[in-house]
Amino acid sequence: MAEPAGRHEAILEVRGLHKHYPLTQGIVLKRQVGAVRAVDGVDLDLAAGETLGIVGESGCGKSTLARLLVHLERPTAGVIRYKGEDITKLSGRALKAVRRNIQMVFQDPYTALNPRMTVGDIIGEPYEIHPEVAPKGDRRQKVQDLLDVVGLNPEYLNRYPHQFSGGQRQRIGIARGLALRPEIIVADEPVSALDVSVQAQVVNLLDRLQDEFALSYVFIAHDLSIVRHISDRVGVMYLGRIVETGKDAEIYDHPTHPYTQALLSAVPVPDPTAREHRERILLTGDVPSPANIPSGCRFRTRCWKARERCAHEVPPLAVPAAFRDDRSPAAHDSACHFAQEKHVVPVEPGPVV
Repeated sequence: MAEPAGRHEAILEVRGLHKHYPLTQGIVLKRQVGAVRAVDGVDLDLAAGETLGIVGESGCGKSTLARLLVHLERPTAGVIRYKGEDITKLSGRALKAVRRNIQMVFQDPYTALNPRMTVGDIIGEPYEIHPEVAPKGDRRQKVQDLLDVVGLNPEYLNRYPHQFSGGQRQRIGIARGLALRPEIIVADEPVSALDVSVQAQVVNLLDRLQDEFALSYVFIAHDLSIVRHISDRVGVMYLGRIVETGKDAEIYDHPTHPYTQALLSAVPVPDPTAREHRERILLTGDVPSPANIPSGCRFRTRCWKARERCAHEVPPLAVPAAFRDDRSPAAHDSACHFAQEKHVVPVEPGPVV
């Protein structure tokens, strides 16, 4: 894991970010009857040279957040600052210049690459959009260099995506993301579609490239063990919001939000002895719809700590009052009114629902 440089300087700042998709009724006279609140008030910072991991269940808004960060979608509200400049209102050449420095690696290597284009054309396409980065005469060599950097034979540039395995395709996607020498890469579940043995190779590759190219990562995943391996800090997302954030050791060893505790209690433990003595948390109920989010704390409908206060008062993402004078790893931001209570409760073993 790379040691973050300049942690005090945020290269990317997100404040009050929202993305709502309208729900409409009617065929001729359409009217809005609600909204899917996919991202619903996210605040986060990314320092230069740092890896910020974002974890959470499927449907919590992770991929929507990724698309907002690279400006593939415009937010409903909120601010995304890159080096102090709000990029949410940019367009034309100004947006094009920013996109050169914030690139994305997509989740599915089988659909992220155009099957009708050769590998050389796929990796070299960014140079067509940003010709100032590489003159035409240098592009073939640059593509071959990128293939070599990601561990593929430079002579593969004339092959097509169907001639590669899933892990190789993801390496091609990473090479494409590196073509413009960006400062930030947003990786949206880059290993979830790969075999376990290949996942480790790709994660180790990303780790090495971070040092070699001085990259900052937003690494989105649902596999908690992978996120712990690569991340400096972690944000836990639930129903469109960050509910707990801190250094990786703080989150994994001293979680204070009940949702984080439930997620971690479901992580497989290879040691049978440790597994027998570990307390498990079985969440009841279903994940609420992002079109009908509960009042107050959005996790309260599944939380064993829930009180009347939780139904009326939205908990702020802040260091809980009980830990503000404490230098322990529990003193990190958590959106829970009762974060200071016991981490886990004895329940019957079972998976997180």
